[in-house]
Amino acid sequence: MADRINQGYVITDSIQVGEMEFVFGKMDSNPSMYVTWACKGGNNYFWGHYFSDLLEAKKDLLGRANDEVRYQMERRARAAERQPKEPDKECER
Repeated sequence: MADRINQGYVITDSIQVGEMEFVFGKMDSNPSMYVTWACKGGNNYFWGHYFSDLLEAKKDLLGRANDEVRYQMERRARAAERQPKEPDKECER
């Protein structure tokens, strides 16, 4: 499999949450060696967060993915609240 590269950063890790992907990239020759991006479609990278510290970058990657999980769960809960409730079968008798 070929390396994924964006703006010179080699993508080494990714976390998929629904249709959103969060990726971690590394470029040794840059003072901000690490980056996390949101990504759609495998090659549409946006909202880059740049770091010089590896652990801060990894923390950001996990935090972004966790935020998206929370968002998706809240969305699902709101959709469930809008669904009409089925009548109680005990009351129908």
